[in-house]
Amino acid sequence: MSRTGELRALTGARGIAAWLVVFYHLRLSLPPLPDAVAAVVARGYLAVDFFFVLSGFVIALSWRDRIEQRGWAAVPSFLKRRFARVWPLHAFVLTGGVAMAAALWATGRHVPDDFPFAELPLHYLLIQNWGLTPSLSWNDPAWSISAEFAAYLAFPAFVLAFAGQRIPRVAAIAGIAAALALTNAMRGAAGLNVDIAHFGAIRCLAGFGIGMIVHSLWSSRSGMVALGGIALLASLGWAFGSAPEALAVPLVFAGLVLGLASRDPCALGHPILHHLGEWSYATYLSHFLMWKAFKLTFVHAPGPVGWPLIALYLAIVLAASALLYRFVELPAQAWINRSPAKAGARTRAPA
Repeated sequence: MSRTGELRALTGARGIAAWLVVFYHLRLSLPPLPDAVAAVVARGYLAVDFFFVLSGFVIALSWRDRIEQRGWAAVPSFLKRRFARVWPLHAFVLTGGVAMAAALWATGRHVPDDFPFAELPLHYLLIQNWGLTPSLSWNDPAWSISAEFAAYLAFPAFVLAFAGQRIPRVAAIAGIAAALALTNAMRGAAGLNVDIAHFGAIRCLAGFGIGMIVHSLWSSRSGMVALGGIALLASLGWAFGSAPEALAVPLVFAGLVLGLASRDPCALGHPILHHLGEWSYATYLSHFLMWKAFKLTFVHAPGPVGWPLIALYLAIVLAASALLYRFVELPAQAWINRSPAKAGARTRAPA
């Protein structure tokens, strides 16, 4: 496995995490579940923190060396590719939500309060979660994409600040502790899923930075055992209630990402899980508004929804994820990322 290539285990893990978020948003509509399963579903929001740590690791894996070697000259290409990766599908799904709200208004039905038209420009610019809105609205999961976009803007500066040097083991561990302490102190809450509109960006930046540090340890083969031990202690402390979630969970995910990267390939690289991972961004972004539309169409009473309807909805999300990946994500990325020379050649080609 190349140090700059895809780690299939991480892609498969991303697919599982996306579906945990789906079930978290379904939790109040699901029929009764076994206690252990219900407990996992109720903590599905933590999959977003896994995404943050994973994203910091993967972005560092793909771009750290290039930015170190080329300096600021590499930054425009980096930002263009990150924009191509996250914005087109976000805008496509958000526009679907706008169309749904417009249809409700045109037919005289109640438009939910979480569809505030005045905030739409912030959402289309992907800056809605930079402390500019009072609460989550429109497509709720997109808050984390807004926060990650802030992390993308900060990434090159962080890389260049440490260019030409490997972060020493002690400094790396101190950086993890400092990021976690900052997150917990500024949020003023032990849980991670509190007041996302105001603290989600800080939550993201801490997780993303931790992921970058994990990559530094992994690529230099130093401090890995120490981080693994800290992650194990954090998981035990969290499990037995002696460590707050905001401190323990990012450390647990740091150890998980490190372990998966170090043991790739593994079962998480199975083709089925790999497909789920490839489709995970579409799953994550589309499922929330699709659930609103699904309930408007098929669910006419409050309370739990029967398993046949749940299964139908899940099948629709799975199919939509594959289609959005194939016909929106990939073409949009290819179009935005095409080189000017190739674009000019196509323009000049004879009809």
